[in-house]
Amino acid sequence: MELHDVWFVLIAVLWTGYFFLEGFDFGVGILTKLLARNRSEKRVLINTIGPVWDGNEVWLLTAGGATFAAFPEWYATLFSGFYLALLIILVCLIVRGVAFEYRAKRPEENWQRNWETAIFWTSLLPAFLWGVAFGNIVRGVKIDKNFEYVGNFWDLLNPYAILGGLVTLTLFTFHGAVFTALKTVGDIRVRARKLALQVGLVTALLALVFLIWTQVDSGDGKSLVALVVAVVALVAALGAIQVGREGWSFAFSGVTIVAAVAMLFLSLFPNVMPSSLNADWSLTVTNASSSPYTLRIMTWCAGIATPIVLLYQGWTYWVFRKRIGTQHIAEAAH
Repeated sequence: MELHDVWFVLIAVLWTGYFFLEGFDFGVGILTKLLARNRSEKRVLINTIGPVWDGNEVWLLTAGGATFAAFPEWYATLFSGFYLALLIILVCLIVRGVAFEYRAKRPEENWQRNWETAIFWTSLLPAFLWGVAFGNIVRGVKIDKNFEYVGNFWDLLNPYAILGGLVTLTLFTFHGAVFTALKTVGDIRVRARKLALQVGLVTALLALVFLIWTQVDSGDGKSLVALVVAVVALVAALGAIQVGREGWSFAFSGVTIVAAVAMLFLSLFPNVMPSSLNADWSLTVTNASSSPYTLRIMTWCAGIATPIVLLYQGWTYWVFRKRIGTQHIAEAAH
């Protein structure tokens, strides 16, 4: 296997990790409007992801940086062609981080309600737009012979990509509801399980249509295996949450995300960004990659730094592993 193939796999792993981890905290942010009934319950939801949400975003930064260094042509075409969509995501992530930090700085109800509304929308929009973006990457976009995107923003809003956005939105919401049930106690835990089951059924329908469409359009034998794993895991997650086994349900919903993202990358390879105008103009792991020397240096750096990052992030989840409820929220706290 060539180094550019290795880095394609590594970037796929980084995006998979990002969607697995950021997926549930996007879902929790969405649930602040759908599940929480009062201020205390909103604080419970926010506190479940408070210690980890910023660490989850490290995976996005690493995925973007790895793409820039390993596949500069891919990075340039992607970020110029998807500029508006990615700008919206970036603004959402900035505002979302500020909302988490500033929400409790003042006691006024309007102040806190406005930041909670910001958390909801800045969780919902990226959850949808990431699906739209990856749907377009797999489907192919208008790239000319100079490897430049020549379409416009509205070309990205096609039925396949919109369906992809709805899949990630519902899947992340389901993942977040299962995480909430896993991390809370009392009535909010019961309602989270119920909502997870309802959202999960919608997710299963949308995901099945999207994954079959992907398989028919650009899949092969390997992607078919990933499709089957994703479907089976989602069904298992629904079954586990129905009987109150939140831990197993969270594990299976995570497998669903991993398998679904793997299927997209398997369908994409050896392309990194197909051209819908001419297949010969597609960006591939070969024509979009950096020099072998650059990839070798990156491989050594990744081999040293990655285990350290995984260890400290795993330690964070271990330290904050206990369940919380409204009884842990001090009424006078703000």
